Amino acid sequence: MRGLTQGEAHILALLAHSTPAKISDLHRGLAHKRSTLTSILDRLANRGLITREVGKTDRRTFLIMPTAKGRKLAQRVSRHLSDLERGVVRRVSAADIKGFRNVVAALEQEAHYRTRAKRR
Repeated sequence: MRGLTQGEAHILALLAHSTPAKISDLHRGLAHKRSTLTSILDRLANRGLITREVGKTDRRTFLIMPTAKGRKLAQRVSRHLSDLERGVVRRVSAADIKGFRNVVAALEQEAHYRTRAKRR
């Protein structure tokens, strides 16, 4: 989407379907470095697209919510990504999709394994 980075667009797409979202939810959904995620959230907040509020039950948690302007843009991003996915699905077989999902799952598992190994 014009005027948005890929990271910004993906965060808005997640917020279109899951709001409010904890920063940990966004991190898990996108696997950005924490500093990268914070930078993206700062840009979205500065543009008036999201707000951050301290959690009521856990004051260490921040809840991310789209503003009215952010909600409209999040819906546009979500529709754009859905249209893109439908277009791709029309061009590939069910076996292709299954193979792709297997590769993505293996990538996620390897990334999580390596992330945990680095922390030790």
